[in-house]
Amino acid sequence: MSLSLVHSRALLGMEARPVCVEVHLANGLPSFTLVGLAETEVKEARERVRSAIQNTGLEFPANKRITVNLAPADLPKDSGRFDLPIALGILAASGQIDSQKMQGYEFAGELSLGGDLRPVRGALAMSLAINGNASDVNGPPPRLVLPESSAQEAGLVPGAEIYRAHHLLDVVRQFLPGDLIPEVLDGWSRVQPGEPQLHAPYADMADVKGQAAARRALEIAAAGGHSILMMGAPGSGKSMLAQRFAGLLPAMTTEEALESAAVASLGGRFSLASWALRPTCAPHHTASAVALVGGGSPPRPGEISLAHRGVLFLDELTEFPRAALEALREPLESGHITISRAAQRAEFPARFQLVAAMNPCPCGYLGSHLRACRCSPDQVSRYQGKLSGPLLDRIDLHVEVGSLAADELVNTAPGESTGAIRVRVVKAREHAIKRQGGTNQALDGQAIDEQCRLDDAAAKFLNTAAARLGWSGRSIHRCLKVARTIADLADAPAVQVSHLAEAVQYRRALKAAH
Repeated sequence: MSLSLVHSRALLGMEARPVCVEVHLANGLPSFTLVGLAETEVKEARERVRSAIQNTGLEFPANKRITVNLAPADLPKDSGRFDLPIALGILAASGQIDSQKMQGYEFAGELSLGGDLRPVRGALAMSLAINGNASDVNGPPPRLVLPESSAQEAGLVPGAEIYRAHHLLDVVRQFLPGDLIPEVLDGWSRVQPGEPQLHAPYADMADVKGQAAARRALEIAAAGGHSILMMGAPGSGKSMLAQRFAGLLPAMTTEEALESAAVASLGGRFSLASWALRPTCAPHHTASAVALVGGGSPPRPGEISLAHRGVLFLDELTEFPRAALEALREPLESGHITISRAAQRAEFPARFQLVAAMNPCPCGYLGSHLRACRCSPDQVSRYQGKLSGPLLDRIDLHVEVGSLAADELVNTAPGESTGAIRVRVVKAREHAIKRQGGTNQALDGQAIDEQCRLDDAAAKFLNTAAARLGWSGRSIHRCLKVARTIADLADAPAVQVSHLAEAVQYRRALKAAH
């Protein structure tokens, strides 16, 4: 048969859309044409496929006119994931393997010149797409054939049928013509379902000595899902605290772990050792807006999406480009980011917790009792003014991290451990989920009034504080959400004046910054 069809998938945002690889062999001048809106790396598959087929001892139809169409034609295709399906399509069209036996399979994998299979991005997204659409089609979902490491990744999806292969010949042997039962070789096997064991525990908060105020603020942020800004002198421990924040968050559910792993797979960052561990992404302050929110052609996830269900840590916040910081405003509110280009549109999840750190002034020692600040008031104002009011308005907690003297660091007992803090965080989150079905940070509209239930004294206190500090409506709502989290940590059914007083303290930095 001179025509064969092999199925695969192309990535567009978080979607893995079906692609049919059509291969036709015809008489005429020898050629190898690849069509179907293929990027440069896909077009280079012609040379990889030719060499892989020849070097494995199979016959490449060099005297034929080969046409490969990647359908649908208007869907962009990138990376080397189509090497394997193209090679199988050529072998099926030339009669070396049975195309009927490949029905019900989907293939993806990059080929080396010797025929070895190399991993591809987005294997988990492909597996999720196949398994998620299983109820929409008649019969069982397709089986997925992938290189070794990609197959391990795709096998994390419950119910998916995944096969791993090391070499092109391992795949070819399974689809040879005739009624022979294919050999079971080491290079071909089905991935057994099961979640990997955690290998990399979180860093322990017990390593942090002192800093009671900052530790309390981080506990509140973890319990309510709030964003937090830490301001303090160099060496006060801001980065150390931020790097341990992810360990305070509740354990990830299987659904959350799959969401996080799928985004990491699209970015080429997934590893089995990080399964079910909340990510902490810490881009350098020279990162552009595209690096933070995502972009490119085809669109790729940025740092805010790679931090989905985890932590985005922005150190030296004032040194980031203003355009990059302003691009965070919408994702902080909505929990997702939409990348729109002239011909493409992709949506990525971005439900992260922002942990930011900055110095109080250019020299870093404003307010420090260890060293004198040498900055003028005008320099301090310009430095803090790099952060816009709308962005600061969206950060729930602002806390000052003071410098520690030598006697507070040397021969001092360890601080409270991450495990002990996490117990209180989990309990507070359970209160919120049982009461409203989500974290306090997600409260909106009338739900804020319903869940906070302020009495007359608490309402009067909040009105006075908001008037004196010049708060916007968003600031008032953010303060109420934080107060509700503080009440949950205290097992209080309603928000009291004491909870509001503590919440107000975490937003007074807004006034000082402008």
